[in-house]
Amino acid sequence: MKFITHVPAAILAFLFLLGGLSFFLPLLPVPAMTGNSLTFFNLLGTTGYMAVVKILEIMGGVLIILPTKRTLATVILAPISVNIFLFEVFMIGTPGIGIILITLIGILIYQEKQKFMALL
Repeated sequence: MKFITHVPAAILAFLFLLGGLSFFLPLLPVPAMTGNSLTFFNLLGTTGYMAVVKILEIMGGVLIILPTKRTLATVILAPISVNIFLFEVFMIGTPGIGIILITLIGILIYQEKQKFMALL
């Protein structure tokens, strides 16, 4: 039954590794964007900002697999998850995977709450 505590981390690892690697390799189809979301991505794409974010996603996805590095991975991936959610709400107008990411991050923070208490 202890393996159940690793499920949120495994799902996050999969999602962030897939999302991060898809930026560099054609693993997933890129959805069509219009309006503000297209402008936003065109601006960030030309600066190299998205490449840095995607590298952090890959690093976080790898680290979250390792139970001893899970807290560090959570610190890396939590702000990215919030930004994904905010992008969905403010640019697209519909929340999507961001809700799942924030929920899974919240579960990991709860599971590792003793390690996060020092931040409060």
